[in-house]
Formats: sequence, structure tokens, C-alpha cells
Amino acid sequence: MPELLSYQEEGPVLVVRLERPESGNVLSRQLQGELLSAWEHLESEDRLLAAVVHGGENVFSVGHDVPELLSAADDPSMAVPVEGMFPHILSKPVIAAVEGGCYGLGFELALACDLRVGSENTRFKTVFIERSLSPDSGMSYFLPRIVGASRAFDLVFTSRMVDADEAYRIGLLDRMTTTDQLMEDAKALAREIAFWPPVAMQMSKRVLQHSTESSLEEQLLHERRGLIYSRRAPHDVEEAAASFRERRPPNFTGH
Repeated sequence: MPELLSYQEEGPVLVVRLERPESGNVLSRQLQGELLSAWEHLESEDRLLAAVVHGGENVFSVGHDVPELLSAADDPSMAVPVEGMFPHILSKPVIAAVEGGCYGLGFELALACDLRVGSENTRFKTVFIERSLSPDSGMSYFLPRIVGASRAFDLVFTSRMVDADEAYRIGLLDRMTTTDQLMEDAKALAREIAFWPPVAMQMSKRVLQHSTESSLEEQLLHERRGLIYSRRAPHDVEEAAASFRERRPPNFTGH
């Protein structure tokens, strides 16, 4: 079968592109599996420090492959996304560059990224209630944590379209740019993140993730463990101090 996804390395950044624009980049089981392979590549290569995922010029993803989803009546496992498809489980930061429609399962993919960059053409829609379904695949986890509980109720209960301005206002988008600049700005943000010490960056992601479930006392312990682990890259610890003393840009290596 033809590949439904492509990825390429641009320095320390892995750029992942969904390649089914004629179908709205529907997230079929095959495409979900190819996303998993892309994330495995990101995690396995020390030279890669961040990623950008996008759907091309006109659409991010309209969600489930509906014919495939309907066939799940005979095989319920087909309705469950491929384990590991969502990038929140990764140690490295992932940015969603959201151009055009971002609906249903595609919306969940964007929510599971660490940051979202959009343009004036970005649109979000939960969709599930329209299909006589409740949210799955993590939407009920991520959406309230990003926009707040009552806004999550609103978006799920009404399945209304959220335009770019509202998405930025309520926190679905972290950065707003123009359609022409979307990919360049998303990659520039990824390079900015990749500049910093890799081990400390990965621990920062984990510590922040723990904060959504922890009490203050528990979170202070997570922070302490994160600080200890971050110092397992002695070169970068020394380089941070040396570059500060010498008033020069640092050169971090992850070691």
C-alpha cells in the first residue's frame, strides 16, 4: 500500500507530514501506524530533539476514516487508535502546525502535541456527538486541561466550529501566524526548543505533565527528581555555567 505519511530531518527537527489531502488526511489505521513509526524514529535518534507534525496546505486532519470506523461494528479493535500514535507519550517536544480543518480524531492528535501553532484558516471541531459517540482517544483528558472544564463541555456538547481567533483566545492555539508563514514559524519554534539542553528539556516535559495530576507536595518531589536527572548530562551542566560566565552562546550536546 502507498505510504500515507512522510517525514524528513531538518537539522535537529523531524518534520512529519500527513499525506492524504484528497481525503482530508483521515487517520486510518494504516496512517496511525505510520505515525507511530515516525515517533519511534524521533525517539531513537539522539540528533533529533523536537518535531513538527502538519497536514499540508489546506487541512490538518478531519479525523476518523469513517468507512473504516463503521466496519468496527464487526471488529471493535478497529475503532481504537493505534497505541502510541499520540505524541504526548514521547520524551521530546512535538508541535502541531494546524492549517485548515482539525476535527475529531485529528483534533485529538493536535491536543496530544505539546504546542499548537495556527493561522487565520485554522478550525477546530470535536464532532463526536454528531456521530452519536462520546469523546475517545484522550480528548476528554486533554481538552479540559487545555481550555478548562466548562469550555470543554461547550465544545463537546455543541460540536460547534471554533475559528482561529477563538482558538487562540481560549488556548487551543499557543501561537498565531499567517498561512504563508505557518510552517516556517512552527519549525522556527521547534529549532528554538531544540537549542536548549536535551536532557533538561525532556525532564521539563515530564515534570510539567506530572503537574496535572499531582498535589503540591507530590509535584515538588517530581521537580526534585527532574533536577537530579537533568544533571546526568554533565557537559551541558558545565556548559550552561561556562557560557553564563563567559557571556557567550552555549553549545549543548545532550551529554
